[in-house]
Amino acid sequence: MRTFVRVPEGLSARVPVEQRGPGLGRDAVRLLVSRGTEVTHHGFRELPLLLRAGDLLVVNTSPTLAAAVDGRVGHARVVVHFSTRGDDGRWAVELREPDGRGTTRARTGTRADTEVVLPGTGRLVLEEPVSPRGERLWWARSDGDVLTMLRVHGRPIRYSYTEHDQPLSVYQTVFALPSPDGSGSAEMPSAARPFTAGLVAELVSRGVQFAPVTLHTGVASAEAHEPPYPERFAVPEASARLINAVRASGGRVVAVGTTAVRAVESAAGPDGVVRAAEGWTDLVVTPERGVRVVDGLLTGLHEPEASHLLMLEAVAGQATVDRAYEEALSGLYLWHEFGDVHLILPAENPHTERCDGNSW
Repeated sequence: MRTFVRVPEGLSARVPVEQRGPGLGRDAVRLLVSRGTEVTHHGFRELPLLLRAGDLLVVNTSPTLAAAVDGRVGHARVVVHFSTRGDDGRWAVELREPDGRGTTRARTGTRADTEVVLPGTGRLVLEEPVSPRGERLWWARSDGDVLTMLRVHGRPIRYSYTEHDQPLSVYQTVFALPSPDGSGSAEMPSAARPFTAGLVAELVSRGVQFAPVTLHTGVASAEAHEPPYPERFAVPEASARLINAVRASGGRVVAVGTTAVRAVESAAGPDGVVRAAEGWTDLVVTPERGVRVVDGLLTGLHEPEASHLLMLEAVAGQATVDRAYEEALSGLYLWHEFGDVHLILPAENPHTERCDGNSW
């Protein structure tokens, strides 16, 4: 049972931390650390002191797209969220309505053959729901180059808890790399946002290693908290070898974000060995499925209904997650993509050896 039913409105991070006061950088957020049911409080800049030589951080290199575009359905204004590009050239999209504050709410009553007029001369036609689970996301076909349109007319997706639109640079992490085909994430892989180049350099100097993977995130459901849809991912051969070597030597594999967990666990066999892989993943990491590779997780704070919490429980167990969220609420930590972060590490037990990749 969740220990909280909603996030108090005052605990939503409305602007990036660097805009909250002079001299603040991205790494000025707070860091909650869980080891079993033990919880401690830190600043994110202390991360190099909390990890140790031989640890490995798995990071997502997906760049964030300016995936929100204004359009019209008949005479009605809509906002189109471009989620994922399919193999057949169609896009999974979500239509949302302006709510008068520059943000949007989900549009109801969407049907097949709905035509959306896009900026310039572009048009988008909705064809079928992406999933039988519902009609929030639709496969749609555009008569123009969507990626070019996004670069010219798009803006980052944002929701009502944020204060105002931000430039795309605010949504790029230090690990983001341009994709050869222009692909990227509809929403920022936000767990990595607090990292700076200086902090990465300090971690490397202390013997912490990095394994890059890619997972292009689609549009999350801000209201319904559905399980994730299939997403494109890639785990390079070099990263697979590094992850396996760290595990074999007794180091800890810590994923930076739930997207990194999904990518690396999708490339792991039943034996826990990670192999180079790319394509689509429909893996949903739950406590029943468990994790095969990941020992720890650095992540943001998630809503009580969010499916991400099941992934946290798969890594650490429900008691650890519940205890951490009690502390986050009482400590007035900030939620969402511009908020504070949570580091989950294995419980320290000098008498327990590594077993099947995890010791909790």
